[in-house]
Amino acid sequence: MARRRMVQAFQAAKELGNYADVPVMPVDVDPQITLSRNTEKQPFFLAFEEDTVIALMSGKATVRLRDTNVNSWSMAPGDHVYVPAGTPHLLEPIEESVLIRYIGNEPAYRAAVFACDTCGSELHRLEWQQDLEVEATAIYAEVARRFNADSTARACSTCGTTADEVSLERLGWPTEVTAH
Repeated sequence: MARRRMVQAFQAAKELGNYADVPVMPVDVDPQITLSRNTEKQPFFLAFEEDTVIALMSGKATVRLRDTNVNSWSMAPGDHVYVPAGTPHLLEPIEESVLIRYIGNEPAYRAAVFACDTCGSELHRLEWQQDLEVEATAIYAEVARRFNADSTARACSTCGTTADEVSLERLGWPTEVTAH
């Protein structure tokens, strides 16, 4: 995947879609910085093997956290949120938001945690090793496709609600499997 230069972050962000998480620093820089422009609520919580920091560059957003004593954090431009390793977190743009994320550069464990919108219980968790050379949206789209295809994964055993399928079209993610 071609890396982008951070010099013109807002210009580069105009070309990006929801949760693109495009690496912007030279390959050997660790931690790496990724860039994304988001207009839609993230469809699942993400958990990273390593600590991460999210910095909002423009717009307004809320970061929701699971399994921690802080439930959410409202963000305005210039705000940073530290997310400890293993903590599932989800981004909800209040308005179009450009953000950067500081993450480790080496391939690492990631997890998508789907939660019930009605009661908050965990519905399903998918895990993988992520390499920054693979486009994040291709991985996220595959995770969403697997969730959509599994009606058991979308059914809440706590309250009985069935989660809606994730709309790949709304997020602007690939609707078909792409070769890596």
